[in-house]
Amino acid sequence: MSNYKDLKIFTGNANPELSSEIAEYLGVKVSAASVKTFSDGEINVAIDESVRGADCFIIQPTCSPVNNNLMELLILSDALRRASARRITAVLPYYGYARQDRKAKARDPITSKLVANLITAAGARRALTMDLHATQIQGFFDIPVDHLLGVPILAEYFLNKGGEEFVVVSPDLGGVTRARSLAGRLQAPLAIIDKRRPRPNVAEVMHVIGDVEGKRVIMIDDMIDTAGTLTLGAKALKERGAKEIYACCTHPVLSGPAIERLANSDIEEIVVTNTIPLSAEKKIDKIKVLSVAPLFGEAIIRIHEDLSVSKLFV
Repeated sequence: MSNYKDLKIFTGNANPELSSEIAEYLGVKVSAASVKTFSDGEINVAIDESVRGADCFIIQPTCSPVNNNLMELLILSDALRRASARRITAVLPYYGYARQDRKAKARDPITSKLVANLITAAGARRALTMDLHATQIQGFFDIPVDHLLGVPILAEYFLNKGGEEFVVVSPDLGGVTRARSLAGRLQAPLAIIDKRRPRPNVAEVMHVIGDVEGKRVIMIDDMIDTAGTLTLGAKALKERGAKEIYACCTHPVLSGPAIERLANSDIEEIVVTNTIPLSAEKKIDKIKVLSVAPLFGEAIIRIHEDLSVSKLFV
């Protein structure tokens, strides 16, 4: 019997497996709701139990298909608000549109801010997410945001791997802070790939800053999308004498040619989390999936009981 009688977990269709894992960690059942699509493509939500006065958490990463999953989240939130839920927390293990976080050129939208506004307008009074592409997105919300980190989960995996010490590699200058955090946990040295783009969508590795010759290296990023940067970086590290190459990230977006590139790359193993579900064709032997359910479960308990969530950031 759960101690959280007024805590309710809801899920859309984005990642029901993760929602079930989190509910199991909490000792509750996923609350009764159906999220279906009409023949014309409109989304229909039905909440099949009372939520009056309840503390509701909607677990819904806005991964592909991004727009459908986002609309499911918004409509679920609206339905719960109109059913008199006491508080609604949008749990976004992966936050879609995060890369559109600034005006890179004239007349660009800032879509990550728009999405934050939509989530708030739909009724969410708190957001819980993990490894935002840009941490300043927390400031796009006009509600409290708890921002969990994937590095501790990835670090624990590599600490248990044993063997020779690793060198942690940032695949570009923008990811140095994340790579430094992993290196600190592994007590490993740090290397950086200096990447230049001669033209849009074409990356060219210019230089590897740091010693990787004869070493086991770990490349880390917040997400792997088309895997171009990662596989190009792995090739450069191999050419510079790296003995074994591992890669890790929090969000396995894996779009377009990503799986083919990773399968044919010099990378021994790609370690990811289950913030985004992997379809069957993406579950290749090289990919190892770690669960974020215990971390999200602990954060939900702390939010529900009005305890500090920052304790989980250590």
